Amino acid sequence: MNDRPQLLITMGDVAGIGPEIIAKAWPALNDLCRPVVVGDPDWLRRSLEQAKTRAEVREIQDLHGAKPEPNKIPCLRASDQDLSHLEVGRVSAAAGRAAYDFLSAAITHALSGAADGIVTAPLHKEGLRAAGLPYPGHTEILAERTGTKRFAMMLYLTPVGVIHVTLHLALREVFQHLNREAVLEKIQLLDEVMSKLLGRRPSLGVAGLNPHASDGGLFGDEETKIIQPAVQDAREHGIRASGPWPSDTLFVRAVAGEFDGLVVMYHDQGHIAIKLLGSRRAVNISVGLPIVRTSVAHGTAYDIAGKGNADPSSLIEATRVAARLATKQVMSNPLKE
Repeated sequence: MNDRPQLLITMGDVAGIGPEIIAKAWPALNDLCRPVVVGDPDWLRRSLEQAKTRAEVREIQDLHGAKPEPNKIPCLRASDQDLSHLEVGRVSAAAGRAAYDFLSAAITHALSGAADGIVTAPLHKEGLRAAGLPYPGHTEILAERTGTKRFAMMLYLTPVGVIHVTLHLALREVFQHLNREAVLEKIQLLDEVMSKLLGRRPSLGVAGLNPHASDGGLFGDEETKIIQPAVQDAREHGIRASGPWPSDTLFVRAVAGEFDGLVVMYHDQGHIAIKLLGSRRAVNISVGLPIVRTSVAHGTAYDIAGKGNADPSSLIEATRVAARLATKQVMSNPLKE
């Protein structure tokens, strides 16, 4: 047990399904790593009772008290917000602030080396905004607090990884943030993380922006002016990248085994396809950070929160991937051409 990585499982927005999926997933998480919940012990107790999970919460003051014990869940209280009167399934400034506090505490411990990585349950963007926090999601908080300038969000559905050049932007803003350097950076980041996961150099496909990858310039020139030059730059760095390809066929080719990873230009271009292929097994990986961080690939699901219907599969997969990334054997695996 002590040879397994210690992973911090953040509770996210407690008014959503975060506490429930942690409670349901706990037996599986305990088999994958040495997990410690960072969140609110009282909400975790409520969820354990509802899920009928045979475990009890052991509140700890620091990670030194997180020694593995059968059927004991170490939980680090990481916020001073009063969460006792929150309504399940409702946006709350207190829940938004607490979710931020949970994540911030986990980041601090991971950066110090006290933990080997972080796995996050979902937070709510409106909750963050209600708390006066100007972040669109986990990724941007992680980047700021780790001082990371070169980062990306990747959705991973074994065995394909999908990285986004632009992410949480209004669609009209995508065009002004799309440039040759940004596309190249994301190709490089995808090459790095997929090399770690696969133990070899991956084959990467790069999506076009426009329908049919512009059909030779009929529907735009971003492919010839931005994306194709970035792909060529990547190839000159030894990366096995090709494109731009029409996005409506790119995922079909990846599922057939032609590509290990895909670079897409904007949020929905990647999210819709991956979630159709397997949203319950998909994992969100923050790429480029100095620490390991994975997450579920779904939101807080306020509509089903508190009803006992939440599926913990994505959390289990996120923990499995984080454990792989945090294991020295995987991280040090030499690249194979």
